[in-house]
Amino acid sequence: MNFLQAILLGIVQGLTEFIPISSTAHLVFASRWIDLYNGNAEQTTATMAVIQLGTLAAVFVYFAGDIISIVNAFIRDHWALVFSKRGMRYSGTHGVRPIWLSDEAWLGWLIIIGSIPIGVVGLVFKDFIEGEGTKNLWIIGTMLIVVALLLVFAEFVGKQRKDMRHLGLSDAIVVGLTQVMALLPGASRSGSTIFGGLLAGEKRETAARFSFLLSIPAITASGLLELREAWHILPPDSFMPLLVATIIAAIVGYLSIWFLISYLRRNSTAIFIVYRIVLGSVILGLLYFGILSPQVN
Repeated sequence: MNFLQAILLGIVQGLTEFIPISSTAHLVFASRWIDLYNGNAEQTTATMAVIQLGTLAAVFVYFAGDIISIVNAFIRDHWALVFSKRGMRYSGTHGVRPIWLSDEAWLGWLIIIGSIPIGVVGLVFKDFIEGEGTKNLWIIGTMLIVVALLLVFAEFVGKQRKDMRHLGLSDAIVVGLTQVMALLPGASRSGSTIFGGLLAGEKRETAARFSFLLSIPAITASGLLELREAWHILPPDSFMPLLVATIIAAIVGYLSIWFLISYLRRNSTAIFIVYRIVLGSVILGLLYFGILSPQVN
């Protein structure tokens, strides 16, 4: 990978990781276009996962205040439970959290619980996720459309009443399970989790914020795991360009987070739904007529 390829991949990753249009779909096309590693699926997957650490950094910077509050409250509340012998009582906190936990500490638990499904499934199917199957354009095109239709369904049936302080176990479970869809290329992690949040009755902005916070364990785990393996499978001259791509992804990703949260305060996900359906349909059409190959030749 050279520096020009790195800049392109960093921009694509930063733009598409948080916008619900599938970063994998766009990175696969970008990597094909620039003939990254001559189509080596394992090296391409490692590169994409490591660049995700840039967008993870964007989450940490954008939500720094929230993250610090969650960590401090989590430690404080559990320390108090153990050493002051508080009882684990429930009260009128909208029926969603124990009274001995603050909103921030409870959110920490929801992030942990919501991360379990993708962690388990990701480990079990690790070989498949890293293989050529997850770069197949038939799967990518199909999942672009499937998640678009799920977003349409969630927009219509979701009550969209919950703020962050109203999140409960049902939100962690539903959003955590829908996040598993992100392991399929073309689904989009943000698209899948925003769908889950809307389905659970969250406001659009709340669904986006919870989606971003929930991305921290998943992206950290996959990125660090692939970073360790990247040392062994990537060419030595790729590491400086990879660093550049990661930094660019962080900058562009920060702007993408700001844009999406601001946009969803006043708008639905309709524009992303239309984009996904159009892109997915074009991909499937080109595959059907033999203009595109499902895999890199």
